[in-house]
Amino acid sequence: MNYDGDPQGGRHMSNIRRVGFIGLGDQGGPMAEAIGEQGFELHVWARRPASLSAVAAVPHVVHDTVADLAASAELIGLCLRDDTDIWSLLDDQRLLGNTAPGTIIVNHGTGDPAEAERIGAHIAEAGAVYLDAPVSGGGPGARARTLTTFVGGHSDTFRAARPVFEAFSDTVRLMGPVGSGQLTKLFNNALTITNMKNAEDVLALAEQIGLDLPTLIETIGASSGGSAALRALGTDITPDLAEHLHPLMRKDMQHFAHAVRERGARPDEVLARGEAGASGLVQAARLVARART
Repeated sequence: MNYDGDPQGGRHMSNIRRVGFIGLGDQGGPMAEAIGEQGFELHVWARRPASLSAVAAVPHVVHDTVADLAASAELIGLCLRDDTDIWSLLDDQRLLGNTAPGTIIVNHGTGDPAEAERIGAHIAEAGAVYLDAPVSGGGPGARARTLTTFVGGHSDTFRAARPVFEAFSDTVRLMGPVGSGQLTKLFNNALTITNMKNAEDVLALAEQIGLDLPTLIETIGASSGGSAALRALGTDITPDLAEHLHPLMRKDMQHFAHAVRERGARPDEVLARGEAGASGLVQAARLVARART
């Protein structure tokens, strides 16, 4: 689809070389490293110096302030916890006030589609251009360079940014105007989290009747009952990680429900299953961990 009528359409061509990145966590760190591996001139800023170890293996320029980074990049990727962090960087830490006209600012985190529209309008007023481009695949997908990137924004801006996204993704799709990337990601997460509830319930029953859970997960994973949720419970989601993930899942389900209601549909049943899936994640991860010992 082409969205040339979008007022955020900019003057962007391809050949972006200088890429800034903020948010060098478990997912963002490997994404930034992948960008550096592909020969882009990587510029980074981190609140904690220890986070810079994520890009130690690739050439990069460290900036002391967000404002300094903003003045040095043609595209700035943000991989942060929520929308409030985006606003803080844009205004409080003067990212937006120091970008050159036409700079592309990208949000790779998950947030509210309506808030993405507000952020996009705010960025456009300052002469920069916004893409909401949340990713799916977590830390493992980022390390394997196999993330899926859902993009909302103008088609010209998308084409300019796409080579950067392809550094860490094996699937990159333009889903519509600003906000569409977030909306797609929320639907993706709603399926994942409700499927997690199914996996949690089935594994609890399997444990009650004495089935070997690791073998069950491996076998079903190769069969018609397999799912990304089941595979994650069997491999990547440790009890410690589950403690971190379940409040984020709840947040995503609330964003999903709000977005659906704003568009005139009723998310109640899906929301209830998703919230139950988030609530049961820690117990399910502990159950699988015990079965492995």
